[in-house]
Amino acid sequence: MIKTILTFSVLAILVQACAQNSDSKEIEQKVETKKIEIPQIKQEFVLTDFLSENKELDLAVEKIFKSMDDTAIVAQLIMPAVGRLGQTEATIKSHIKSRIIGGVLMLNGTKVEMTNWISTFNSMNNDSGNLEFLYSADAEPSLVNRKIIGSRPVKKANEMKTIDEVKSFTDTISKDLNEIGINYNFSPVVDMSPNKTVGFRSFGAIPANIIPFSNAFIQQTQKNGIVATAKHFPGHGLVSGDTHKALQVIDGELKEIGNYPKLIQDGVLSIMVAHIAVKNNPKYDTKGLPSTTSSTIVTDLLRNEFAFKGLIVTDAMNMGGVTAIPNCEVKAVAAGCDIVLMPVDSKKAHSDILKKYKSDKEFKSKVDASAKRIIRMKLCVKAIK
Repeated sequence: MIKTILTFSVLAILVQACAQNSDSKEIEQKVETKKIEIPQIKQEFVLTDFLSENKELDLAVEKIFKSMDDTAIVAQLIMPAVGRLGQTEATIKSHIKSRIIGGVLMLNGTKVEMTNWISTFNSMNNDSGNLEFLYSADAEPSLVNRKIIGSRPVKKANEMKTIDEVKSFTDTISKDLNEIGINYNFSPVVDMSPNKTVGFRSFGAIPANIIPFSNAFIQQTQKNGIVATAKHFPGHGLVSGDTHKALQVIDGELKEIGNYPKLIQDGVLSIMVAHIAVKNNPKYDTKGLPSTTSSTIVTDLLRNEFAFKGLIVTDAMNMGGVTAIPNCEVKAVAAGCDIVLMPVDSKKAHSDILKKYKSDKEFKSKVDASAKRIIRMKLCVKAIK
């Protein structure tokens, strides 16, 4: 009789434990898939507010940030691409459902396709309670008509002759982007012209034009409510190779960083960092790493020395210049990059960053600061309504 009672007692305990374990998994699953209630922000902001001292904007950012869980915070830093050479629409939809991305690059497609993608993704985000996206494009004058089929014709950057021409074609590009719903342009290229990969894409046919023409493009883009991006920091024009294929190296002096201070001073809101190492430079040596994963370049030089306060975005993380680096996405964030562009595997990138976020206080503070900058930009481009 005693044995029977003991047997029933053990069975009851096991059943109860299993039930608790099942409940625990159910609760955990609910937490992962819960709909975040994003607070309504009544005040509207504009792009010029981003770099300003603005207490209302600061409070709005904090209010939104505090409403988000860890999954959503880390997601802000991940930006995959959709279209030819990017991910499928179905993959992006899956990422939205999993709440692991904070923006999408419209990589290649027609104007109609891109407009429809953005409309679909916006609807899904609204249904899921996700924070709205930054939508980007490589809408450089030299590439836009190939990247966005059906966009209005413009001259290539290296064919433009005057600042008025630059402003006019910038307005043309911006009109297309606004019609599509793209609020973030990865342009202009401010590299020197010698490199075959990027040279024809810059205003460097006449070296003296690089800074004034790039500045005109930036100012005109941002007047149209779109974030402009100077690239590829610290300089891609004087290296001989292609970072799409392999890591390239600046040997010695950083001859192209002089193109950036004036653009930063005048308010460029985003800078893209290249997969380029620096050697034989005592101050800026990256120890064999691409600049995207080097705090010496991203934090010490760009963020601190150049006092840049905008968004720092990596060049595509599926390029040969960085893919050989283990945990390259985590290293890019640790170096000080805000947006990890086109990771090979967005799900893994989010998981790896989230894991370190939960275990490393210094890394967590970097991610939080990046997420807040991204939220701030989303408010200023009116992505968050």
